[in-house]
Order: sequence, then C-alpha cells, then structure tokens
Amino acid sequence: MSAVEYKFLKEKSVSVIGVPFNGGQPRTGVEDGPIRLVEFGLLNQLQEMGWKVSYESNEDIHSLRPQEDPDVLNLKQPRYVSAVTEHVSKQIYQSAKDGKFVLTLGGDHSVALATVSGVFSAHPNACLIWVDAHADINTPETTDSGNIHGCPVSFLAGIANDHPNFRWVKPLLKTNRLSYIGLRDVDDGEKRIIREHNIQAFSMHHVDKYGIGKVVEMALDHINPNRDLPIHLSFDVDALDPTVAPSTGTPVRGGLTFREGHYICEALAETGLLVAADIMEVNPSLADPEAVFQTVQIGCSLSRCCLGETLL
Repeated sequence: MSAVEYKFLKEKSVSVIGVPFNGGQPRTGVEDGPIRLVEFGLLNQLQEMGWKVSYESNEDIHSLRPQEDPDVLNLKQPRYVSAVTEHVSKQIYQSAKDGKFVLTLGGDHSVALATVSGVFSAHPNACLIWVDAHADINTPETTDSGNIHGCPVSFLAGIANDHPNFRWVKPLLKTNRLSYIGLRDVDDGEKRIIREHNIQAFSMHHVDKYGIGKVVEMALDHINPNRDLPIHLSFDVDALDPTVAPSTGTPVRGGLTFREGHYICEALAETGLLVAADIMEVNPSLADPEAVFQTVQIGCSLSRCCLGETLL
C-alpha cells in the first residue's frame, strides 16, 4: 500500500499507456518494452498497491506508419513520429484531465512529445524533471543523426524552429520549469542551447559532488520552489549505469546507480505532487535474457516507486 497522498489526483487511479514505438531512432526492439513490462506483472503490482488501474496497449499503433516518409529538415521519419505522438498525446491528455495518474511505457524517447504535450495541456502549470544520460534537446539544425528521440525537448520548449510535421506540438514547457538529472552524453549544440536558455541541468558530475538527495532538492527548489505545482517525471532507463539497466539502445558508462535512480522516483512521489511518469527506452532485444530480465524488472520497480512504493 502507498501512504503518499497525491494532491492533484481525483482518485487513486492510474492510467497505464503503452506506446510500442521505435520510429524516433534506428534500433528495433524498443517497441517491445511496454508489453514486456506488462507481462512481468506491472499492472497487478500496481493493483496490489491499492491503485485502480486502466491500461491502453496501443498495439495497433504501427497502422499510423505512412507509406512514404522522407527526411524533412534533417529529421528522419517525421510523419510517423508526428502521427503516433499526436495520437497518443490525446489519450494522455484525457487521462490527466480526468484526474488520473498517467504512467506511460515507451517506446523511444520521442514519445515524450506525446506525454509532455498531453500532461501539460491538462496541467498547464506543471514542471518537468527529465532523467536521462542525454539532453534530447537537439533542434533539426543541431542534430547530427536526425533521430527524433534526441529532439523532443526542443519542440516542447519552443526552441526548435518551425517544422511542418510538428506544428501540432505547442510550446507548453517553460524552460524555467525544466530540470535535467543524470546527463553525461550531451552534444555540443545541446550544451549551447542549455546555456543560452539558462536551463537547469545536473550532470553525473553534480550527482557525484552533491549526492542524489541534494540534487533532487535543488531541482525542485528551482522548478517548483513552493512545492505547489504538478510534477511530470520523464525517465529514460539509460540514465542508469549500463551495469544496472543494460538492455537499452544508447547506454553510456558512468550512470546513476540502482539506488540513485529509485531515490529520484521515491522522493518525487513523496512530495505528493507527481501526476505523470514516463519509463522510456527499455529495449528487450539488445541483451542476453538475464540482462533483459534485469532491465524490465527495474522498469517495473521504478514505476512502483513513482506510485508510492517505499522501502519501509
């Protein structure tokens, strides 16, 4: 049972939304992340914690793939990414508007175009904590790869220039309501954007220097100083060290420990302000069965911590 009182929810109800999508990056397998988390028993685990659980699997989402999808302004598969994220954003908005906690299971991190758009449409004064090895704030001009999973924050914050496929994405995210935790692989163009827009960012250097407890406190002091705004957590499992969560598409050594990752979720849940969480980039095809099991297990435990599971 969870002892946390969630201040912005109408009832103890969670909408679990699976987004089996890989179009924001080139590796296959990440589309299987959501179903593996569900098969591991996540929905039952949340019910046992006292939550009323609804689930949308979006298994037919591949039907939104266009027959032709040429690169546009340097971005790959823009039509597909746009169609899927706009579709899912409406589901997320409706659940958030109904006063439910929204737990989104990815899929690659381009899905954040949907999650942040949906949650911030329902909670316009929300703030965002982005836990990731990568900043994902490239613009179409700065991205080297053209993979959209490295770009969602720039669209959500209104930093990216006009792109014909993403005009539906409104700049709902104010840069002073965004904080990064766990960065360690940031492109030069992204560093420039973070500096120019004065975005609060804690790299692994800061986690080493201050400890994870102080980092979370400083993040909240900046984006939610009075502790009265809804919080959306977007958690890419590659924020964790590859020894902790090996089965992900872009692992980078030197990441968060098992406990540091869980502490973030526990501490944000403890505020009672958390309204949504994304668990992204679990890719069951990129490791041996034991490593996949370990990563899926961690995806479930992070989810439970967001919904109030504690050690005591």
